[in-house]
Amino acid sequence: MAAAQRIDGKAFAEGLRARIGAAAADFARTAGRRPGLAVVLVGDDAASQVYVGAKARACEEAGIASFEHRLPATTSSAELLTLVERLNRDAQVDGILVQLPLPQGLDEQAVIAAIDPDKDVDGFHVINAGRLAVGQTGFVPCTPLGCLMLLQDHLGDLNGLEAVVIGRSNIVGKPMAQLLTDANATVTIAHSRTRDLPQVVRRADIVVAAVGRPEMVRGDWIKPGATVIDVGINRLPPTEDKPKGRLVGDVAFAEAAAVAGAITPVPGGVGPMTIAVLLRNTLVAAHAHAGLPAPEGL
Repeated sequence: MAAAQRIDGKAFAEGLRARIGAAAADFARTAGRRPGLAVVLVGDDAASQVYVGAKARACEEAGIASFEHRLPATTSSAELLTLVERLNRDAQVDGILVQLPLPQGLDEQAVIAAIDPDKDVDGFHVINAGRLAVGQTGFVPCTPLGCLMLLQDHLGDLNGLEAVVIGRSNIVGKPMAQLLTDANATVTIAHSRTRDLPQVVRRADIVVAAVGRPEMVRGDWIKPGATVIDVGINRLPPTEDKPKGRLVGDVAFAEAAAVAGAITPVPGGVGPMTIAVLLRNTLVAAHAHAGLPAPEGL
C-alpha cells in the first residue's frame, strides 16, 4: 500500500486566512470599522507570550484589529474580571480571548464564565458548549472546528463514516465528537479507561488523536486507508542531533503513514488551523454585532 497522503493544514490555513482577509476588508467598508479581537495575557508564561504574539500578527495580516492587554502575574481575580467586563461592553471588541493557562490563584472557569458568550471566540463558555450540544448556532472551540474543516476538505461527506476520538477534554475531544456527530458520522469517544483501545481504534475510518501523549497511537492501531488527524504537539527530550528536542504528535507518524490513507503531520497539520479559525470566529462575531449576515465560505 502506498504511503498516506499528507493533509497540509498549513496550506489550508493560509487559504482560509486569505478568505478571512477579503471578508474583513468587506466588513470594514460596510461597518466603518475593522473587526476587533481583544487578547488578555496574565503573567509571563513563555509559551503563552509566543502564542499571543502569533495571534496579534495573524490579526494584522487579516485586517482585524488586535487589542492586547498584558497584565502582571500579581493581577487579582477582581482586576481580571473587571477588565473582562469592560471588554464585554466595548463596541470595538467583537471577540475576547483570555490566554490560558492563568497564573496560580486565578479561577479559569470563573474568568471564562464572565466573558459575553457572543464574544467568546474560543468557544469555551458553558453557553456555547450547550449551544453546540443541542445544535444551536454558537462558537465552537477553534482546534476541533479546524479539524472538521480538514476532514471535510479531504473526505467531503462524512455521512455514515465511523470515527474514533481519542481524548475527552472540553477543549478538543468532546466538541470534536459533537461536530462529527452533527456531520452524521458514527462516533466513539475513547480515553485512558477504554478497554482494548487499539481494537477500538482499528474500527475507525476517521481517527482524531487528542491525548497529549507522544506517539501513543501506533501504526498497527490504524485501519488501512483510514484518515488520521493528529491534534497532539509534544516535545521529546533533547538528543545530540536535536538539542531542543523533537516535536511529535500523539500518533507515531511513520508507522501510521504506512497504513493510513491520509494523515496530518506534526508540525504543519492541525496547529496552523487553530489561529485561522480564531480569526474566522472573530469575523463571524463582528458580523453578528453589526447586524450583518454571516460571511460566506468560511
